[in-house]
Amino acid sequence: MTKADIVNEIAKSTGVEKVQVQAIVEAFMENVKKALIEDTENAVYLRGFGTFVNKERKAKVARNISKNTTITIPEHFIPTFKPSKSFANEVKKLPTNK
Repeated sequence: MTKADIVNEIAKSTGVEKVQVQAIVEAFMENVKKALIEDTENAVYLRGFGTFVNKERKAKVARNISKNTTITIPEHFIPTFKPSKSFANEVKKLPTNK
């Protein structure tokens, strides 16, 4: 599902124009990004959906296989999403297609 699909679904279910829904979705994403960038300890909690948080990755040594050299990857933050327990349980109940 793409952002355009999400906008279409919300517009269809609410009756709000697509242009307005798109502006709201964009504003939501910008606010989540802004919250995580401005304060690395900050998290965005959406009850019943999940939490957007920054995880700290420690510095590590890696290998560049093509040049056969080692490089040091510095310590950094990476944004992650942790689904709520109820959301995760709903997904777990889905039938597998294997």
